[in-house]
Amino acid sequence: MENLFASLPPAHYTNLMPTPLPAPYLVCASASAAALIGLDVTAISHPALLETFSGNRIPAGSTPVSAVYSGHQFGVWAGQLGDGRAITLGDAAAPGIAPGARLELQLKGAGLTPYSRMGDGRAVLRSSIREFLCSEAMAALGIPTTRALCVIGSDQIVMREQRETAAVATRMAPSFVRFGSFEHWFYNEKHDELKTLADYVIDQFYPQFKTAGNPYQALLTEVSLRTAHMIAHWQAVGFMHGVMNTDNMSILGLTLDYGPFGFMEAFNATHICNHTDQQGRYSYARQPQIGEWNCYALGQALLPLIGEVDETQAALRIYKPAYAEKFTELMRAKLGLQTQQADDGKLFDALFAVLQGSHADFTLFFRRLGAVQIDNAASWEPVRDLFIDRPAFDAWALQYGARLRLEHSDDAERQLAMHAVNPKYVLRNYLAQIAIEKAQNKDFSEVARLLQVLEKPFDEQVENEKYAALPPDWASDLEVSCSS
Repeated sequence: MENLFASLPPAHYTNLMPTPLPAPYLVCASASAAALIGLDVTAISHPALLETFSGNRIPAGSTPVSAVYSGHQFGVWAGQLGDGRAITLGDAAAPGIAPGARLELQLKGAGLTPYSRMGDGRAVLRSSIREFLCSEAMAALGIPTTRALCVIGSDQIVMREQRETAAVATRMAPSFVRFGSFEHWFYNEKHDELKTLADYVIDQFYPQFKTAGNPYQALLTEVSLRTAHMIAHWQAVGFMHGVMNTDNMSILGLTLDYGPFGFMEAFNATHICNHTDQQGRYSYARQPQIGEWNCYALGQALLPLIGEVDETQAALRIYKPAYAEKFTELMRAKLGLQTQQADDGKLFDALFAVLQGSHADFTLFFRRLGAVQIDNAASWEPVRDLFIDRPAFDAWALQYGARLRLEHSDDAERQLAMHAVNPKYVLRNYLAQIAIEKAQNKDFSEVARLLQVLEKPFDEQVENEKYAALPPDWASDLEVSCSS
């Protein structure tokens, strides 16, 4: 197993071995993720692979490393960070993506590294299951993301807010290089290392930029574009990352590092899914703005390579129009609109105001809206039932109905199109919590069942209707934080 990242000079990482995990056992595995690297998912339960994905056995040719990086956390420069509990084994061929494709395999929770700071280098079962399920759910939703291959558990005790058991999650991505990887060298005034990293990223992942007039400006432009598109997808599906620090932003525009995430339920644009985020920096409404802020932080780090402030700013200017265009495109699809009209923005704004006013369930609203028939009043009732302020919804529905009539929308065709982009099933926190509590008692069946549901989020799955229900009252007491 080759490790391309380890071909960088040693300053970029530390060579180290994972800390053995005692008596490992399989908690869950993703067949679709395994297929990407040509692996039969059932093989993961075999002793040799259990040992590999727990960190107890290193594959032949592997060069395990933990990467150094820095970053801004909650808008404040935090200095050196790095892989505090993650160790990259190396690259696996990924024939399930394309011939010649590769994915880095990284063990999260594999023990102490030089970058663990005050941590123990371990992940807990709870957070590992959350990352596993959300990674695979986001992939099924068509949102750019890292993938999760499996979770290996152990009875080893680790301390968080309470006693928990350890786990190792194997996650996959073409690269785990972050915005903070570049910030590390910029703020340490080591421009040679900065250039080495940028050249590596361009050579491996953006080779088309090697012949550009300014390859580093082209890199910043593309990363800004991908980040804008990724966050537009987040907003359209109601996903909240919870901790959009620059060290959690992928240079490939992938959703990276699932911690205190959440999917919007009762709509509130100012909702904060991370209990640690006391100031609301990473609320749902602010995610697009923070994405741009993070791109500017990357631009600052790349400035010595780009050379001119004006050229750096020119690259960053792509973010706002790219986000707006993609979000508008996604919203039209969510509402089943086939044409572009001048007042579409007003229709969208009015919709979010009505959702906010009644705190209607975000996922159920769009899903039920797809089933309405323009001239059948009874078909609108399941949507109206989500709103406390019925008159406000009715006023918006009149605008929406008029908009559909304007383009002679066909009810049946529109329902097919809307159901193909508006999921019925998302990873609600309470669903994850139920699966976690069973897993903590060594019953992994609910994790497997929930994964099956989330892998087909747009299908009706009438046998799994309960997974699409409104959250129970107790779910409002659930809190997730940076330790999640």
